[in-house]
Amino acid sequence: ETLDTNRELARKFAELERRVGKHDEEIAAILEAIRQLMAPPEKPRREIGFHVRERAGRYRAPARA
Repeated sequence: ETLDTNRELARKFAELERRVGKHDEEIAAILEAIRQLMAPPEKPRREIGFHVRERAGRYRAPARA
């Protein structure tokens, strides 16, 4: 009974390998897309230094007449 089951599984695997052999590139592309979706997004790095949160002053020379 187990031999029959193993033979059946081996036959099914061989059939799947034949089918997959035709679609290797498509499957590889799908798997790569899935890997990218599974990867955690890269967190933005915090900037070093300080930031001035005031509006910039208007430093312009007056127009000459």
